[in-house]
Amino acid sequence: MVEKSEAKWLLAIETSCDETSAAVLDRGQIRSNVILSQDELHSPYGGVVPELASRQHLKSIDYIVSESLKRAGVGLPDIDIYAVTQGPGLIGSLLVGLTFSKGLAYYFKKPLIGIDHLEAHLEAAFVENPEIEFPVLALLVSGGHTSLYFLEKPLSYRLLGKTRDDAAGECLDKIAKFLDLGYPGGPIIEQLARNGNSQRFHFSLPRMKKPGYDFSFSGLKTAALRIIRENNLDRHHPALSDFLASFEETVARSLLEQVSRARLEFQPASLILGGGVARNQRLRTRFSQLAAGNNLPAYVPSPRLCTDNAGMVGALAWKKYVRGEAIELDLELDAYPR
Repeated sequence: MVEKSEAKWLLAIETSCDETSAAVLDRGQIRSNVILSQDELHSPYGGVVPELASRQHLKSIDYIVSESLKRAGVGLPDIDIYAVTQGPGLIGSLLVGLTFSKGLAYYFKKPLIGIDHLEAHLEAAFVENPEIEFPVLALLVSGGHTSLYFLEKPLSYRLLGKTRDDAAGECLDKIAKFLDLGYPGGPIIEQLARNGNSQRFHFSLPRMKKPGYDFSFSGLKTAALRIIRENNLDRHHPALSDFLASFEETVARSLLEQVSRARLEFQPASLILGGGVARNQRLRTRFSQLAAGNNLPAYVPSPRLCTDNAGMVGALAWKKYVRGEAIELDLELDAYPR
């Protein structure tokens, strides 16, 4: 077992959904972060096909790990610590990364640290901004999750609310699929909505009946489908960009309404936005405006760190290792889908 004072190199693996990623970190600093997307593979189906995703991970993971090591200028014998996403995610995809990591850790007799995928997304903001002041209010928005967290101190995650039905990214993807716009739907909607009038179509903000900070997007999705049918909208309609801009704006407003409410109760020193949907420029802009309007700093990772990537997994694993949370070879790690 490697002594803490001697540990230097960490190899992280991420296979929670449809990106195969490996990263090498030098005492917590990312030296390589290789990501292979499966968008082209899943595009004909309008969404991620779990069986295809896990098969592609099996085909790609050896190359991605080798490429990550090559770019960092190290070999497997140099690695002192291994880290892997163990959930939440697609169970078949998770097991590919988990099994591969266990094999390496066992062979080289090195520590293996299991990492929560959602916590890793929150860590992404700290990768580029280690000076973030606590306490932190963090909004995580992705294709599979929409959650609001309060971080009173480092590595402390209090879940304040989550979606009761569709995630925000899932909602965007479903509307894109209904309009036959292509996959992945979120970035396509963003591109088509860029020059649209976001005030042309009216959507009521979805609100939960029960108190708290949970989200709901199924009602907004239903309202969008009704407007599409009533106006005979399709991908060739001249009002499409206005509709998509209005819809995208409402999704952003719905997310930020909960952030605004939680800010009043928890009085954070900083705001964080993370997850794949955090690449959306409208959401990034509105989030920064909300923070500025309340004299708070806003931290949003660069787009590459918003997507699923092993760099954020490794950064969180290093912090846990340094704090002493995981310093043994743990082959009992198991994947969890939710």
